Amino acid sequence: MKISNILYTSLIGLSFIATSCSKSTFSDINTDPNRPAYVTTPTILVTAEKQMVSALRSEEISLRGAQLFTQYFSQNIYTDQSRYQIPTSYSDNYWTATYKSLNNLNEIIKLNTNESTKAIAAAGTAGTNANQIAIARILKAYAFQSLTDVFGDIPYESYGNKDADFEALQQDPDNLTPKYASQEKIYKDILNELQQAADTLAKYPTATTFGTADIIYKGSNSSWAKFANSLRLRVANRIKSKDATLAITHIADAIKKGVFTSNIDNAVFKYSKTSPNEAPLFRATVTANRKDFAISNVLIETLQGSRGPFKIVDPRLSKFAKPTSSGNAYFGQPYGLPLAAGNLFPVDKISLPSEIINAADYGEVLLEYAEVSFILAENNNWDQENYEKGVRASLEKWSVPANEIATYLGKLPAANMENVLSQKYLALFNQSIESWSEIRRTGYPLFLIKKGDITWSGTVEGKPVTYNFTPEVGNTIPSRLVYPLKEQSTNKTNYQTALARQGDDVISTKLWWNK
Repeated sequence: MKISNILYTSLIGLSFIATSCSKSTFSDINTDPNRPAYVTTPTILVTAEKQMVSALRSEEISLRGAQLFTQYFSQNIYTDQSRYQIPTSYSDNYWTATYKSLNNLNEIIKLNTNESTKAIAAAGTAGTNANQIAIARILKAYAFQSLTDVFGDIPYESYGNKDADFEALQQDPDNLTPKYASQEKIYKDILNELQQAADTLAKYPTATTFGTADIIYKGSNSSWAKFANSLRLRVANRIKSKDATLAITHIADAIKKGVFTSNIDNAVFKYSKTSPNEAPLFRATVTANRKDFAISNVLIETLQGSRGPFKIVDPRLSKFAKPTSSGNAYFGQPYGLPLAAGNLFPVDKISLPSEIINAADYGEVLLEYAEVSFILAENNNWDQENYEKGVRASLEKWSVPANEIATYLGKLPAANMENVLSQKYLALFNQSIESWSEIRRTGYPLFLIKKGDITWSGTVEGKPVTYNFTPEVGNTIPSRLVYPLKEQSTNKTNYQTALARQGDDVISTKLWWNK
């Protein structure tokens, strides 16, 4: 798939390294910024990481998409996306940005496998060819999983499997019409990619790859291996209802080889306070001076203990949301109001995203220990121990004081399917695509607003008013997003083949793992 954004002379990656890494690292990987003979693999990596995370948390796919589908956020004034009216341009932008990242990751693999460049690629602080390839494979697996969870069948490419349907990147970078691989094939190959990459890195646990140009783990092989195994746990758990034998085998192997055991292991991409490298939410709201997205009443009420199974005040409330500017209380924007009622509540009467999540240098989480604990609880018959570990890990990640953690855990209802998955939903706050995927997979949490539910009831101009949630498109939370329009014109034959296998190109068509 030719989406050419491989970094050669762009200043994006260089400026991000300058604001995120030490001076010694900058000098190691950039000897002549004005006329580089070639771009080093650490420079390509930092660009690819930023491209991938910024695409995942972009305004189109996150703020106006999955953050609304999960009902973490709610719109005021303009409420269309809350009711599933999704412009096709959102798909275009997310698709293009993620494949740009994938092309950069693939370039790292090429430079480390080509006989004429592999020695140069491994020079300095970059690390061995094998270790660089392994980390690139992990990030590619993460990006491809997110893409297929949004669209279903997609153009896909594998390092270790030369299946005829896998032709998105490496086999022919000038291919404008790559085949679409089935989601089943993609998921099963991702499991193998992660297993092989983790096994490679585990051979050299003390090695450092890419140095501090790696924003996520500062090049720690052992951390990347744990991330790969933990991601494999997530991927396998998602398809357990489709291929239980394969999923259980990978789950057991990932646990045996080492998954996350504390918040220290969390995979986090931390942005910079300086332009143009601030976090996506900051740029979409603070930089753009926008206040038309608030924390939803669904989340606020759940954290206050008035909605859902947890009848206790959650100490994460002040971490997720601001109190209203008039009254110093928490009030969530009613979710999915009709357009005519979108401005029913002035900005000073609703809770906006907290300063923590709206910080310029916010650390976007790709995977965390709390999620791993909840997956382990699910695979151990919803056990109490892993359930409590997951809740504690989430509270500690958000810097809740120890005494408040103890109080909250002491009042927590016992582990069962609903409680574990509801707490997992709270822990995945701001990790929108993953939370949306879990809602589609499990149907939990049960307290989300559904078609016909009352979203707000009160008095307007002295008259009683009740608003029920009425989607503009479909009857329930979107199962996917539609493909980019350009695919229908430039790759029509493969696009149509994918639809014949998967179903119509509409938001209600369920993905393979969700059928």
